[in-house]
Amino acid sequence: HNYENLGAIGVAGMTRAMAPDLMEETLKTAFTRLKQLKPAHVHYKVCSTFDSSPTIGSIGKAIDTGAAVFENTITPLLVAAPLLGRYCMFGNLFARMGIGSQGKIYRLDRHPSMSKHPTTPAMESDLRMHLSHQTAKTIGLFDILEIAKEKVERLEALNALKQENAEIILFDALDETHMLHAGELIDSLTAPDKTLFSAGSSGVEAALGSYWNQKGIINQQNNWAKADEVDVLLVASGSCSPVTSTQIATAVDDGFMEIAIDTLAFVQQEAHEELVMSYAHQAAALLKQGKSVIIHTSTGPDDQRIAETADALKQNNSKGTAEIYGTALGKIVKAILDKINKPGLSRLNTKSVLC
Repeated sequence: HNYENLGAIGVAGMTRAMAPDLMEETLKTAFTRLKQLKPAHVHYKVCSTFDSSPTIGSIGKAIDTGAAVFENTITPLLVAAPLLGRYCMFGNLFARMGIGSQGKIYRLDRHPSMSKHPTTPAMESDLRMHLSHQTAKTIGLFDILEIAKEKVERLEALNALKQENAEIILFDALDETHMLHAGELIDSLTAPDKTLFSAGSSGVEAALGSYWNQKGIINQQNNWAKADEVDVLLVASGSCSPVTSTQIATAVDDGFMEIAIDTLAFVQQEAHEELVMSYAHQAAALLKQGKSVIIHTSTGPDDQRIAETADALKQNNSKGTAEIYGTALGKIVKAILDKINKPGLSRLNTKSVLC
């Protein structure tokens, strides 16, 4: 394929929910193919709350694999994303409750949602400590005091970390100026005819984009087309976050019809086709009546379905929740669209579906 007119390529994956061995197998293939495109940067994007563990979604394993494929001696790591309410100071990650909100800011291990995550609860806010359980690589810190200094001093600090043989360099950031500085430092690690592999949140793109905008390498787009209004909305939710809980409650108060998935049935039953079609039929009937619908696997961290399902998964040694319910919700939505989008029925297009 010819990708000359593209500035960036994104590859969607499921490694966040994989065990390390499967992650390595999957990522090695993807990274090798990306390397063939000879890009300046390849970024392994992680959640801005650093969701991971040594056994599930190991960011350390992703870094080990990426560093080996791209033959990098240093992997930049930037998790902070101030626009999303994610801040890193002295290696510790802080997160605002609710992206784009004015919620309180918590240290990650005390965050009401992340500290109770059903799969990868945040037990440690120091990302160096957290990551040390996932990789044997040496982790250096470019701290908040260094990132705020003048350019010459920042470059000296970066060189000092190189001299200390840091294999991963974690960048602190609290505001957009820090992100600009981080972007410049990360970009300085590139070399001609070699791809720089990095890891982190969408803050990596934000930081590089800020720096490239300043240098005139790219042009910032300020005008975006407004989304068209829709008559009805279909929402599929697989989250158990407290924020999601509030969103679902608000939607129901505003007239959404809710359909609660029997999560236990999807674990206990091998064949899911009947379940999928049953939920699709319910939702399609409501949508045809002009009612918006939200289908969910939980209404927040206190939903009793979470504990029931966790017990069943342990007993059955079944697949992970992401694979089970991600697949189920996808099939349900597809079945709904198939039912709605038929001759003589009002069409429900992709602009009307949120997952």
